[in-house]
Amino acid sequence: MGEKKPFVLRIDPEKLKSLEKWAADEFRSTNGQIEYLLDQALKKAGRWKVKPTNTRNEGNEQAS
Repeated sequence: MGEKKPFVLRIDPEKLKSLEKWAADEFRSTNGQIEYLLDQALKKAGRWKVKPTNTRNEGNEQAS
């Protein structure tokens, strides 16, 4: 993943409380939950392209 850039988020206290509860229910930190939700929303909207993993030699392996 790369370096993470910190920033301030202004959020309604009731929304934050709900988000904290949701994060706890899924065993994530509040920050982790926000990142997860943002990732899902970006992918769904087609605005986040997943970089392909290094698949070098995959399928080209030869038996000795």
